[in-house]
Amino acid sequence: MDLSFFNDPHSHFQTNPRKELQKQDAQILKDISAPISTRFPLYQSPDLTKHSAFPKLTDKGGQRYVSAVNDKIQFSHGTTTLAFIFNGGVLVAVDSRASMGSYIGSGTVKKVIPISRHLIGTMAGGAADCSFWERNLAMQCRLHDLREGKRISVAAASKLLGNVVFQYRGYGLSMGTMMAGWDEKKGPALFYVDSDGTRLKGNLFSVGSGATYAYGILDTAYRMDLDEKQAIELGKRAIYHATHRDAYSGGTINVFVIRETGYEQMYKGDMNELHYGQYMEEAAAEAKQ
Repeated sequence: MDLSFFNDPHSHFQTNPRKELQKQDAQILKDISAPISTRFPLYQSPDLTKHSAFPKLTDKGGQRYVSAVNDKIQFSHGTTTLAFIFNGGVLVAVDSRASMGSYIGSGTVKKVIPISRHLIGTMAGGAADCSFWERNLAMQCRLHDLREGKRISVAAASKLLGNVVFQYRGYGLSMGTMMAGWDEKKGPALFYVDSDGTRLKGNLFSVGSGATYAYGILDTAYRMDLDEKQAIELGKRAIYHATHRDAYSGGTINVFVIRETGYEQMYKGDMNELHYGQYMEEAAAEAKQ
């Protein structure tokens, strides 16, 4: 029996561990040097993506996103979200109804998405779009915190979100979100960002199909010098009126306040309980006077 392969097994079996390791190292270096878009599909150019929806002109001259498979499948959304800056910080109030046209998909949607301890975003438009991109933003903000050693500002966070969605403009995204938070140096801050890449700074915003009803209450009673109790009541009342009049808004009213120490949920209650409880009692008391 020929046992000569014991003397030089690598030559006999045509194997060389050192060369295999060198090949693996070369492949790792090649992967690292490749553009980030090839390693992370999320950062690929939107030109390489396939349309899931496209805008179509309506009879009244506006645009509505419809399915790429069947243009009779219309992505109709409805909600009411609002946020404003007051004397004690930033107040954010939302409803919890998710609708698809005339169909109510859910009544318990969490439309406030935490980005960090001092920064939250709201959901209006497509639930999947808002949820995914704001969670992606949370990842970017956390990386900023680790890299820079300090938390990101509200302005910078809203700019990151606006830059990302601007790249996908016209590709079917449906987002109308508010970024609310507390900066270490500048204090409370509020920005509006939508899927067209629009980014606005302000003291008061309301987004969604019920926003016009909410603005009616906010324009009447909003002041910058509101205390926290007054601000909570104003936000709660504005969302209630919107859910009462807008068929696409409803469910539970959630109210959050962002202070220097972070955000905290201050109220959660069913709009029907307010309608048939507190506000009905107030209306009856006013009628007696």
